[in-house]
Amino acid sequence: MDARATAIAAGTAPELVWLLEHPPLYTAGTSAKAADVIDARFPLFESGRGGQLTYHGPGQRVAYVMVDLKRRTPDVRRFVVSLEEWIIRTLASFDVMGERRDDRIGVWVRRPDKGEGYEDKIAAIGIRVKQWVTLHGMAFNVAPELSHFSGIVPCGVSENRYGVTSLRDLGIRASMTDVDKVLRREFGKLFGQTVDQMVCNTENVSPPARAARSASVPSR
Repeated sequence: MDARATAIAAGTAPELVWLLEHPPLYTAGTSAKAADVIDARFPLFESGRGGQLTYHGPGQRVAYVMVDLKRRTPDVRRFVVSLEEWIIRTLASFDVMGERRDDRIGVWVRRPDKGEGYEDKIAAIGIRVKQWVTLHGMAFNVAPELSHFSGIVPCGVSENRYGVTSLRDLGIRASMTDVDKVLRREFGKLFGQTVDQMVCNTENVSPPARAARSASVPSR
């Protein structure tokens, strides 16, 4: 990812989005606290992105978005808002209302079934910017094992009324392919149309291997 970002900044490679699934693991952002690791049942990696701790694993769509903000709009906050909007529009296609919160990063879903004021995070966002090229991106919970989040304090949010959810947890049966089609469509509306590529598997375990889909994005 670093090498690709450097090439994008130099103008020798097109912008790129990777859609993939990780094996079960935890990643730590630059603001992560050691005390937020409760049960390190999976490998923990320093990621270099912003934010705190999160979980990645099967059933979760991870999108690494590498776009050149200098060629587009050099506004990091606007880029984060665009990522949030991408997720919110994708959720709306599955009749789920995702919302932003000023005091909590990511996209949230209200859970009145759990009690007044309860909300669950359905997608996390964590980025890094290098020479105005973005790295990392977002993680969208389609059907991961939600109990795996209990090994950490996800994104440093520890209040009981704030949890984690997924499409499956909300009663929506959507495949990863279903979600990818919507992500692709809504990404094009916000960032520009993409061109499919296939890239090598990024998992560090085997078998089975999961191919990752890559899409290059014309610069604006």
